[in-house]
Amino acid sequence: MSRMRSAVQEEIQQRRPFSSPSEEAVVALVRTADLLRRALTDVVEPQGITLQQYNVLRILRGAGAEGLPTLEIAGRMIEQAPGVTRLLDRLQAKNLVRRQRSAEDRRQIRCWIAPAGLELLTRLQSAMQEGARGFMAPLSEADLASFVRLLDALRAGPFAPHSASHVAVTGTGRAPVPQNKEMK
Repeated sequence: MSRMRSAVQEEIQQRRPFSSPSEEAVVALVRTADLLRRALTDVVEPQGITLQQYNVLRILRGAGAEGLPTLEIAGRMIEQAPGVTRLLDRLQAKNLVRRQRSAEDRRQIRCWIAPAGLELLTRLQSAMQEGARGFMAPLSEADLASFVRLLDALRAGPFAPHSASHVAVTGTGRAPVPQNKEMK
């Protein structure tokens, strides 16, 4: 007796069954993340920024008057970005952030959100909230709470950035990050 094809199999037009439930779950998760990324990109792109730049602006807004060093911004990013300096260059060129070399440690550059960056976040806030609500609308509040717990469990697993087993395997303490293009 053959199993019915899953929704993700239909969407990607896969004829053969997945080799395991784990493989199917990973494909479904990546497919779903891509759909969400595209929906939120449609919100920020008309404002001339990427989702990663939006993330940097939110991080800097949260840092307040103290600002943050570039490397700390990189560590707080939702998606790892190898080119944080380039993201900051583009945001600074748009007058959305400001940077200054530290007087105490000349190697460190501290960053702050500029008034124009705060204004942009204010303009985007309701559209981004509505985008998130709309995307998650098929799930009840109880489903959302379970979903967040399940995602937390996955991020705490063996490929978590600070997992002891991952440190032993890679020696870096970081999960392998697939090469992906900067979100447009």
